[in-house]
Amino acid sequence: MAQQHRKNISNKGLTGASALTVRQSIFPIILVTTLFFLWGFAYGLLDVLNAKFQTSLNITAAKAGGLQGAYFGAYLVGPPTYSGWLVRRFGYRWTFITGLCIYGVGALMFWPSAVYRSFGGFCGSLFIVGSGLSTLETSANPFIATCGPPRLSEFRLELSQSFQAIGSVMAPLLASRVFFTNADPNGLSKVQWTYLGIAAFVFCLAVVFFFSPIPEVTDADMALQAEQCSNLTGYQDKPLHKQYKLFFGVAAQFCYVGAQVGVASQFIKYAVESANISEAAASDRYAIGQGLFALGRFAAAGAMMFMKPRYILMLFMTMIMIFIAAAMGVYGNAGIAMLSLVLFFESAIFPTIFTLSIRGLGRHTKRGSSWIVASVCGGALFPALTGLVADTKSYHVAMCVPLVGFLVAFAFPIFLNTYYAKELDGFRETKIGYTDADGTIGDVAHDERRLSAIGEKNAYLTEVEV
Repeated sequence: MAQQHRKNISNKGLTGASALTVRQSIFPIILVTTLFFLWGFAYGLLDVLNAKFQTSLNITAAKAGGLQGAYFGAYLVGPPTYSGWLVRRFGYRWTFITGLCIYGVGALMFWPSAVYRSFGGFCGSLFIVGSGLSTLETSANPFIATCGPPRLSEFRLELSQSFQAIGSVMAPLLASRVFFTNADPNGLSKVQWTYLGIAAFVFCLAVVFFFSPIPEVTDADMALQAEQCSNLTGYQDKPLHKQYKLFFGVAAQFCYVGAQVGVASQFIKYAVESANISEAAASDRYAIGQGLFALGRFAAAGAMMFMKPRYILMLFMTMIMIFIAAAMGVYGNAGIAMLSLVLFFESAIFPTIFTLSIRGLGRHTKRGSSWIVASVCGGALFPALTGLVADTKSYHVAMCVPLVGFLVAFAFPIFLNTYYAKELDGFRETKIGYTDADGTIGDVAHDERRLSAIGEKNAYLTEVEV
């Protein structure tokens, strides 16, 4: 227990966690998956808060967009600086706990912001919330990707991220039917109590993480795992500045997340313009689109059990390009359907880009992961650009901004399937984390027992020959 709760870890030391079996990884994965739900829930409340503040504080839609800038702007600051340092210096457990505490403090800050009806205070509170969530993501994404057999890495992250999508769907539904029901349209008391409840839950969850057994996968473990797979992947240890797949993945993720948030932020206005329906009806269509997004995550996770993730990424990005282009030119309910299908195929992109980008990083896994999480800050740029085009042209024309972002992201699976097919497929074929007669494959003790058995067999054959 003392070893589990030590305050710092040696990132150069082996823990054996790179060869965890499916059974050993189930509990920590379930626990960390609750963090993805929290992330989705917080993101799902953004649009509700946006509309609420426009009414209560009498501010413009452009100014209310500052909420998204504050939330996603935190991702530019945290992961490349303190969050990335935390996960490398103190390990996953303490990064989880720190992220939850920062998130809780940000949620508590909503109370004085509501008392003083300060929009700047709300933006600051959301920046702190975003800082906490970016810290959680800096540790949660690589933890899920590396906790268990490496051949199931994409499947694990896709499945865990599915619960993030569920949180994004549940948040606005609960907000409209439970949190803010029968509330004074100009009052903010329900916002105060909602975030006070969130803060209490988050702090309790931090206590749970303190007492839970969380395996620590160090960079040394990942380097060993990469070496053990080298006969299948052709892995060679390289300095960080030569990890070209990682750099392309960061750029692709930046543009993809920006495009995704750009579509989501303008979906309701697009639906109103396209089918000439009310905003309430358009909100219902958006809820359907979010449901399709969640469904797509589960569908992609299932497909990854028998289909190579690089193919799934290529297929889903191709479909996005087709339907976002169609959404620009089609009006009526058909246009809304095209944009809803964009949401469905967006589902698999973030987790798949993440896991494929960190494949084969070895000792650079944690640092590389923090850079990919930092690229989520693209969500602070694209919505503003999309809204600017919508103000001067139309919401249909404005979809050209996400289209450009998706186009950059689309180049990434082409790049992977052209230059990194062998490496990525090799990790899918490895049996590390599975068991045989000598124990768990990939475990150092397994290799020692196997070499001992071979030595004994050779000695016996030598005696027989003599």
